[in-house]
Amino acid sequence: MEAVTGIGGVFFRAHDPERLNRWYATHLGVELAPESYDVSSWWQQPGPTVFAAMSADSEHFGGPAHSWSINFRVADLDAMVGQLRGADIEVEVDSTEYPNGRFANLRDPEGNAIQLWQPAGADLRGPA
Repeated sequence: MEAVTGIGGVFFRAHDPERLNRWYATHLGVELAPESYDVSSWWQQPGPTVFAAMSADSEHFGGPAHSWSINFRVADLDAMVGQLRGADIEVEVDSTEYPNGRFANLRDPEGNAIQLWQPAGADLRGPA
């Protein structure tokens, strides 16, 4: 069976797309979409990805006004949290260390949920 090889893009609506795109680039290092076909898109490091539908009433998204969230893998959660807090961005670090790693939660300027994940266990080791 043929299968997809990864996520090629994440697209969502925003009230101020230019501002939000710059925020993600400045604070999380997500490069801006290229303005021509001669420039490559943002490349990510290989690693685990969770793709999961969630209940329509899930609190994960922060209420009914928000219908999506994104989880970014990070190599050093503490360093990323420090960098964000240094830019006056509120970040909540989950005090529980799970078998699959550590997590922190924040919101972008439009209130969308962002989770940072420092993988551990099987997700750090790679595919079987």
